[in-house]
Amino acid sequence: MKTKSPTFVPVNLPFFIARRYLVKQKGAFSTFIIRLAIFATALSVAVMIMALAVVSGFREAISEKLFSFMGHVQVRQFNETGSTSFGSNEPILATPQVFSSLKKAQHVKAVYPYVVRPVIIQANGLLEGLQMKGIDPSYRFDHAITTTGAPISFADSAYSRDMLLSRTTAEKLNIDIGDSVLVNFIDQSGPRIRKMRITGLYHSGMEDMDKYYAVCDIRLLQRINNWPADSINGYQLVLDAPENADTVASYIYYSVIEAPVAVYTTTETYTFIFDWLQIQGVNSTVLIVIMTIVAIINLAAALIILIVDRSVMIGLLKAMGMPYDSLRNIFLCIAGIVGGAGIFLGNVMALGMYWIQTRYGVVKLPENSYYMRYAPVKLSVWEIIAVDAGTLILCLFCMWLPTLYIRRVQPSRVLQFK
Repeated sequence: MKTKSPTFVPVNLPFFIARRYLVKQKGAFSTFIIRLAIFATALSVAVMIMALAVVSGFREAISEKLFSFMGHVQVRQFNETGSTSFGSNEPILATPQVFSSLKKAQHVKAVYPYVVRPVIIQANGLLEGLQMKGIDPSYRFDHAITTTGAPISFADSAYSRDMLLSRTTAEKLNIDIGDSVLVNFIDQSGPRIRKMRITGLYHSGMEDMDKYYAVCDIRLLQRINNWPADSINGYQLVLDAPENADTVASYIYYSVIEAPVAVYTTTETYTFIFDWLQIQGVNSTVLIVIMTIVAIINLAAALIILIVDRSVMIGLLKAMGMPYDSLRNIFLCIAGIVGGAGIFLGNVMALGMYWIQTRYGVVKLPENSYYMRYAPVKLSVWEIIAVDAGTLILCLFCMWLPTLYIRRVQPSRVLQFK
């Protein structure tokens, strides 16, 4: 009776030896080197991921604060000086046709008319110069700006005497919600004073908004300016995504408005802020490059030490006829496994730090310098995948050089005392 011969499944011998070596390796020195390499790689990966998270968080948080108060696109009088002020002595005509065209434009979510006028607020013997921004009942603050108290009441048929003030200005004037202030509107004929009530406070953390703006009923400023109801300083457009601002601005310029009305994006109006954010991105890139180099050096040093420590094993495998490519692949597999373990541990560390920061805001920031009280973080799956894949590929690619030492190992020398 014939018996079946056993079937042997071919295995990847270098990977098999590398895995067995890491699982069953002995010796405190080798264990220490492997653990050190894993920890160093994990730390580098965690730092790279958190650097991307912080930069993305900064970019999104600051952009949201600006966009929520200023909109993504503004339609207003052409300004020859390039000033960021929204106000102008000359109004533009708010026609239903223009409003409808703006509202129907692709990517536009909301259109808010506004009027802006400089004022001096007086309270408790203190004075503060501001830009008073008039809004209509449809205006909404985005979630990026925190508000306390009640919104402006537009129930009055003439105009409301309610106003929203920033928390920063309220602290300077030593006033709070429910207090009354005197608002001085400077005119050619002299100051015109209105007594107004603080119904709410807003806070964005950005000096350009908190220090210089208050919010009121648009009809009040139209009355002070002696403008009819269809005269405004401009429109503020909120889009579905910031990257569509240039496209929408071009469409409005060529298809909706006529000179001397112009269209501006918040990105170009506040170029200095977005340039600052771009610099932060450059800093993160430099940090990522440095940490990648650190990870490569750590793995390369650990691999060289392991090769020297395993010189007897290399000599024995050479004596048994194993070719150089297979020997090299053993240590490349070791580097790959150690690097993969470090990358996995680094992801766990980074995600842990990310969760702690989003939940508890452990890392605090000076708000007057960074526009927020704690470091914002934002992660995307693709950024994590890019860091992991890039680190592993670069590490494996750079591991080829240390494996050249295997050629110098001579079996006759390393086995003569064994």
